[in-house]
Amino acid sequence: MDKQVIITIGREYGSGGHVIAQDIAKRFNVPYYNRNLIEEVAKQNNFDTDNIKDYDESPRKYLFSRTVQGYSNSPEEILAGLQFDFIKEKAASGESFVIVGRCADYVLKDMDCVASFFIVADAEAKLQRTMETKQLSQRDAEATIKRHDRNRKTYYKDHTDMEWGNSKNYDMTINSTVLGFKKTADIIEDFVKTKFDL
Repeated sequence: MDKQVIITIGREYGSGGHVIAQDIAKRFNVPYYNRNLIEEVAKQNNFDTDNIKDYDESPRKYLFSRTVQGYSNSPEEILAGLQFDFIKEKAASGESFVIVGRCADYVLKDMDCVASFFIVADAEAKLQRTMETKQLSQRDAEATIKRHDRNRKTYYKDHTDMEWGNSKNYDMTINSTVLGFKKTADIIEDFVKTKFDL
């Protein structure tokens, strides 16, 4: 790609956001960052990935952490800060990429090369997909969806002071249930090509 293009994908749990993001990365032949970003950050900072992966996209636990002179001892806060720095470095290097979550739409909001999307889905579709992909009962799947979305909402609010999933924060919000994953990716691809005249 001649131009730098960064595509950020926010998503509800079970909406297929990461599947759609992977598809988009392949279509544009650019790197894809999601949980693999933890490995990159760990490598850069000589951390053991196993010691930090549980803190990914997790809100700070205020009862067990404190901030002194602007420095936090919260592993959730530390990991988030390292990820934000990594995202900014990649963007500043001129690299094009697709990134899922991690407040990337906010972190890169001042860059003209960014297109941001938020993927939602109908409740029943999210439930069925979570039950199938995670091999969970309906009750456990409902609890999993609720927990992950609550954590993402809090994480986003803590780091951006904005409302997670609010359509005003993104270029486009799409319900993946309506057209399915492939056609949702088609719409995102068309939008990006039109926005950046690719």
